[in-house]
Amino acid sequence: MSEETSMIALEIIGNAGDARTRYMAAMKKAQNGEFEEAEKLIEEGNEFILKSHKVQTSLIQAEAKGEAKEMGFLIVHAQDHLMTNMLLRDVIENFITLYKRTT
Repeated sequence: MSEETSMIALEIIGNAGDARTRYMAAMKKAQNGEFEEAEKLIEEGNEFILKSHKVQTSLIQAEAKGEAKEMGFLIVHAQDHLMTNMLLRDVIENFITLYKRTT
């Protein structure tokens, strides 16, 4: 795998990881009834997901133009990391809604 492709993968992983940190912190805030703070953390996490998603989209666009990057384990891991954190966000948003209902 080229250095460029490795850096792309690490950018996806890094941003998705930063999003995960925000989402987990949002869950803790919601558990404590701190809903405004939780929502702010979700929004911050979404910004990191957006950055990851833009990088992912650039890979898709490159492939569509016939300029596909070499796909190795690191890219697969990056894709998995991004998608897992997007799912985590959805689950945590539902938990926050449930916490709001019980307060």
